[in-house]
Amino acid sequence: MAKNFTNFAFTDSVKAEQEVRGSRISYARMEEKDQFKLSLRETNFIDQQHGFYMSTVGENGWPYVQFRGGPTGFLKTIDSQALAYADFSGNMQYISTGNLKSTKKVALILLDYSTRTRLKIWAETEILDPDENPDLLEIVSDPSYKAKAERIIVFHIKGFDWNCPQHITPKFTIDQMKDLVKQHPDLLEELSKV
Repeated sequence: MAKNFTNFAFTDSVKAEQEVRGSRISYARMEEKDQFKLSLRETNFIDQQHGFYMSTVGENGWPYVQFRGGPTGFLKTIDSQALAYADFSGNMQYISTGNLKSTKKVALILLDYSTRTRLKIWAETEILDPDENPDLLEIVSDPSYKAKAERIIVFHIKGFDWNCPQHITPKFTIDQMKDLVKQHPDLLEELSKV
């Protein structure tokens, strides 16, 4: 079920297109029920992810999409309306960071290819200095990862929506495949016949 996302996604031009294509009536009913707060379903899903796509927009109006990845669960649920992660040095272009500081708006897509499940999140961001936020840094840090966090990115969730699985091609991580092979030793032989 959609949670508050219609306030961000259903602009006048989107509503006009829905009207032309015949879906406006059903989406208008969805708008009447729209609200948001992460439930156990969302937090469990978020905790199992090892990456997400993040879309930001610069002052020039152009969108920028970046993949953020890490160990499973590196994106932490802080409360029912906030997520956070430790951000580390990368290629030092700072496009996402600059965009987030400029507009503070972000759209996330969390995609679990193995279950063909997709969660879209709209949020406003806050960029925090790790040295000034040691308690939060402890929550978002992975003790096995030795790099120093440059910043903590906090997403204050404004809305979210679950997307349909249509057209998501199932894909599996190496660890998921190892688990499958352990559970089903004949699986490799079966897959080699395909």
